[in-house]
Amino acid sequence: MPDTDRQTHTQQPRTAVTGCLAPIDKAGLERLAAAGKANPDVVKTVKCRTVAEGRFRHANHIRNLPPHIVDEPPQLLGDDTAPNPSEAALAALGSCLAVGIHANAIAQGIVIGKLEVELEGDINITAVWGTGDLAETKPVGFTEVRARVVLEADAPRERLDALVAHATAWSPVANTFIRPVGLTVALAG
Repeated sequence: MPDTDRQTHTQQPRTAVTGCLAPIDKAGLERLAAAGKANPDVVKTVKCRTVAEGRFRHANHIRNLPPHIVDEPPQLLGDDTAPNPSEAALAALGSCLAVGIHANAIAQGIVIGKLEVELEGDINITAVWGTGDLAETKPVGFTEVRARVVLEADAPRERLDALVAHATAWSPVANTFIRPVGLTVALAG
């Protein structure tokens, strides 16, 4: 495809796609899609065990992977050894959006040269986990999240816009941010 047809999903200068993001296995993706269509009511439970290590550092154990560490920055009394929980939530959102964009690009035959998701979120932290300013009108959690997708691929801008919109609509983490989710927190035992 000529360079004039290659688009980026940003206001950055247009550049030719010279490399390729290592693609996922298209046949494997097609098998997953077929399995989902054959049994659309399957619900998978994902698990994480969070272990406090001291101060505000926590080890999150997922499957048999090395622990994913979450901490707080010094201004929030942490040791600054890892992202804080809110930053980890943004990372989960960015990763989920990127997975969806990549998978749908593969399904549509779009070659990606570069894919990045830049996220920022607004959060009022003055309640200090329920120990600070507890004004009832104070929103707790993110009040606004902005994601900017940097995407270099061999498709026109309109097609890339549709790709990003579709991936966002079907992102489990984006939908967790967008819609209310049931949450139960109880003391064990």
